[in-house]
Amino acid sequence: MEYGICNLAVIPLRALPDDRSEQVSQVLFGETFEIKEWAERWVKIVTTTDNYTGWIGRLQFAMFGHVAYKSQQNMPPPLTYRAVTQAWKIIDNSILYLPAGSSLAGLKGTTCKIGNDKFEIIGEIGEKEDIATTAKSFLNAPYLWGGRTHFGIDCSGFTQVVFNLNKIKIKRDASQQALEGEKVDSLNNARLGDLAFFNNTEGRVTHVGILLNGGQIIHASGKVKIDPIDNDGIYSEELKRHTHNLHSIRRFF
Repeated sequence: MEYGICNLAVIPLRALPDDRSEQVSQVLFGETFEIKEWAERWVKIVTTTDNYTGWIGRLQFAMFGHVAYKSQQNMPPPLTYRAVTQAWKIIDNSILYLPAGSSLAGLKGTTCKIGNDKFEIIGEIGEKEDIATTAKSFLNAPYLWGGRTHFGIDCSGFTQVVFNLNKIKIKRDASQQALEGEKVDSLNNARLGDLAFFNNTEGRVTHVGILLNGGQIIHASGKVKIDPIDNDGIYSEELKRHTHNLHSIRRFF
């Protein structure tokens, strides 16, 4: 088995080995993966965090040894919590702008090591906050299919990253997340931080958001925003109608 680790700020994970292929997710700095297949310009991987499969460019990662990979699974590295954390790549005196949720592999003091390269972290990496505060830090982040950062994020990428920053691991897609956690019987029994899921006309779960207090939900739809929610679903103040049909509510902590 071969392993890799992301040595760029963020890289697209694509459905097919083609630059024009759909971005299904993203791999953030310091995240690891198993290598399943090599192609001329591409590598098929399965991410360690959420077992997500896709293709990344062959020049967009560093190899990662088996011992180091297993060690990192047993003792996960610190994360970055700020929207952007600067990392100085010592070998070429360049700066990487790391998104929130980046993993600082092998961090000693302010230096982390990714493959053969060392990175000096500039300034503070931030610290863990509560679910609501973390979620609201993403307000107005634009919707991006497959995105996982403040600069572009989709609905399930949003819930996954917010939960990850609060030490809660969940799957990548809304339909997968809807099978995790514990079921909450009704909106009346929901609590801050519960996930609400929404289905399309075929009954398939296609959207997710994080419940706040006072009948509100924060979710990524066009952008990360806060909308009212009732038993019928999400009500858009902008469109003056319900836009998402409530399917279920799940609790993770």
